[in-house]
Amino acid sequence: MIDTSADTAPWRLRDRLFMVGISIVLIVWSLLPIYHMVVLSLTPPREGFAGHLWPVNPTLENYVTVLTQGDYYLSKFWQQFGNSVFCAVAASAIVLVCSLMASFAISRLRPRFGPLVSYVALIAYFVPATFLAIPFYQVMNTYGLLGNQLSLILCVVAFATPYAIWVLQQNAHTLPDELDEAAKLDGATPLQMFVLIYVPLMMPTIVAVGAFALMLSWNEYLYAFLLLSDEAHFTIPVMLGQFMADDAAPWPLLMTSGVIYMLPPVAFYYLARQFQTSGMMSGSVKG
Repeated sequence: MIDTSADTAPWRLRDRLFMVGISIVLIVWSLLPIYHMVVLSLTPPREGFAGHLWPVNPTLENYVTVLTQGDYYLSKFWQQFGNSVFCAVAASAIVLVCSLMASFAISRLRPRFGPLVSYVALIAYFVPATFLAIPFYQVMNTYGLLGNQLSLILCVVAFATPYAIWVLQQNAHTLPDELDEAAKLDGATPLQMFVLIYVPLMMPTIVAVGAFALMLSWNEYLYAFLLLSDEAHFTIPVMLGQFMADDAAPWPLLMTSGVIYMLPPVAFYYLARQFQTSGMMSGSVKG
């Protein structure tokens, strides 16, 4: 028998080096905009267009200005930050409640057309979100919700719920049916099965789906800009967009606001990354 391990070893090393090189390029390419954002946030306002690759005269002046709302564009920064938090948390909570109940009904109660409903709901993702902006605007105008943060929350719920149902349903199929049978023998009602069995076992996927809905709402700009007309109701993405309306926009302040705004989701990701990974992986494989 011929040993070919020595012949293939150089190729394996070459493949690994190639994959490592590609990974490094992708990481650098992905982090480069964030790096420049941080560099600009540490650059004095008068040197905003100097084009330095690193802060020559680093300063925290921009952070002090943002945190103290010391600029015209930042006059309602913390109120708008609170609006972003409220919309993200509210949308995530509604998405989780609706998707959990729907996935439980489809996967555990097994209605006749349950699986069909979950897949039909994904048709919403076949249409680009920008194409639905005008219909959503007309609907919110009809119900008198324009300018209300509830309109943004409902839009996020409409976009996030179908995917959340699909992920939760796929993961729910991995749960053994014996759990339901044992609960029924003990006299448990569907509500008790949902609260005491289904929700605890689905917790990793719940965290992953909640993070998806949270990030979708946190970064939403188009619908927030379209539906919210009052500065007191703006979210931070809309406020950051207002910087672009000025020919002499204070770019260091814009970048500093962006850095501060990205800190909460980064912190949330690292706190919940273990649940997110296991949840998404379990939801992607049908057992």
